[in-house]
Amino acid sequence: MARGAVTLRVMTPSAATPAYRRLSVEERRSQLLDAALTLFAHRVPEDVSLDDVAEAAGVSRPLVYRYFPGGKQQLYEAALRTAADELRQCFDEPRDGALLPRLARALDRYLAFVDQHDAGFSALLQGGSVVETSRTTAIVDGVRRAAAEHILSHLGVADPGLRLRMTVRMWITAVEAASLIWLDEGKQPPVEELRDWLVEQFAAVLSVTANRDPQTAALVEALAGDV
Repeated sequence: MARGAVTLRVMTPSAATPAYRRLSVEERRSQLLDAALTLFAHRVPEDVSLDDVAEAAGVSRPLVYRYFPGGKQQLYEAALRTAADELRQCFDEPRDGALLPRLARALDRYLAFVDQHDAGFSALLQGGSVVETSRTTAIVDGVRRAAAEHILSHLGVADPGLRLRMTVRMWITAVEAASLIWLDEGKQPPVEELRDWLVEQFAAVLSVTANRDPQTAALVEALAGDV
């Protein structure tokens, strides 16, 4: 090659840089929420910073603020609503077949969520977080009420009385407590055993209430084939 000659580097199609696609507002917001949920699933909220979320999402801190100008509190509440929606769907089971197998399938989804969001689930239900507010408490209570409504609907009782409603709400509280203990005990017993145990407890508490409530007694009699 002659001195002074210039070599031109030709960019072939295979070497071209992939085209960048700008995310829509909803896509970007979902990306940030997914990153936040992943972090909150394994660390308590106060241990997660906006820098952590930005790094996990591969964006800058100012971009996180652009979508969540209220900062960490707003982001946490938005992530919590997303998680709450997923938890509500756990109990949204088709009304086909016997009741107790339906309940077992709902618990399978619920316990899978607990397993995947262990640290975040514990922080959420045990309270005491620096980011806990009346709004976050209301979000969590909304999940409990939705679960109770789903279960009462599956029971097929048009106008559930006080004792039946209390029984279902108490059982949901027991499920939450059992889930927290399960996490503390290294996820023992095996999740399938825990699920079956919780289903059996549901049948048992209905039977106890039936001794004091004619409506629940009629329901237990109708469900006798499921036990």
